[in-house]
Amino acid sequence: MKLTSIRIISKDIKATVSFYEQIIGITSTWYTEDFAELSTDSITIAIGSTRTMQLFSEDLTGFAGTKSTIIEFLVKNVDEEYDKIKNIAPEIIQKPTTMPWGNRSLLFCDPDGNMINFFTPVSTEAVKKFS
Repeated sequence: MKLTSIRIISKDIKATVSFYEQIIGITSTWYTEDFAELSTDSITIAIGSTRTMQLFSEDLTGFAGTKSTIIEFLVKNVDEEYDKIKNIAPEIIQKPTTMPWGNRSLLFCDPDGNMINFFTPVSTEAVKKFS
């Protein structure tokens, strides 16, 4: 089994896709007006409008932005990334902070309230784990 993508369901897909293009620095591929993808070397972030949930079940059409999952990105320098996104992100939950497990972490939300963590390993053990 291989994890290939994470799908975000958005109330405002154009704003959400634009937000991810800005924070990741890549251009999305739009397949329909309700579905786009941003592909990196390691994973694809798929973004669908709330209308796409009807394809799965009518019961799911109101489901989005629950803040129960964190999408995590390993970045070179979390403090530099903070300077780039602090005026883009609708909500900063935690400014760059060194966590007890050795990562320097920045936690913020996308336009739909999904949590995003940018992190940089800083302790010897964390650096070793991600090298």
